[in-house]
Amino acid sequence: MIQIDDKIISLDLFTARFRCDLGACRGECCVEGNAGAPLDEEEIALLENEWNHYAPYMTPEGRKSVEEQGVAVLDEEGDLTTPLVDGAECAYTIRENGVTWCAIEKAWSEGKTPFRKPVSCHLYPIRLVRLSNGMTGLQYHRWDICRAAEVLGAAHGEPLYKTLREPIVRRFGTDFYNEMEACETELRKMGEL
Repeated sequence: MIQIDDKIISLDLFTARFRCDLGACRGECCVEGNAGAPLDEEEIALLENEWNHYAPYMTPEGRKSVEEQGVAVLDEEGDLTTPLVDGAECAYTIRENGVTWCAIEKAWSEGKTPFRKPVSCHLYPIRLVRLSNGMTGLQYHRWDICRAAEVLGAAHGEPLYKTLREPIVRRFGTDFYNEMEACETELRKMGEL
């Protein structure tokens, strides 16, 4: 683990190789799991304000889930998450050509909304956790669904954090990302990577 400011970063972000392979996994990370995607407080207003821009892209079941549950729900641990359809897939999922992805991101890709998607989805497979000391932990969430992404990542040879540069900068800023690069350089010099 390394610390940058008030963040504790798992070394896995520097050692793991990962690159999403939608052709293999078909977007199952948006379907499987026991809760919706984590949301930041600030994202609730964005989801509410941008509803009319991304709702037309959603499935009828997804729209119904949001209309009944709201744009966000509290999970069993009291954290804000995206609502689910029938306790399974994220309410914001859509399927195109056999691949599951995000209705919000589709609206964004077509210029309909400035909100790309929840930052936790953009950062995935990095998960942010609140630590008991008030710090934020950055951890690599591994599971079988993403095995093909690990294989593809290994073929490209780029560390996980570099693959996810854009969402890391979106969430924490360029200075934080640059600090991660500096840490990687130092860890390599010390022979720890």
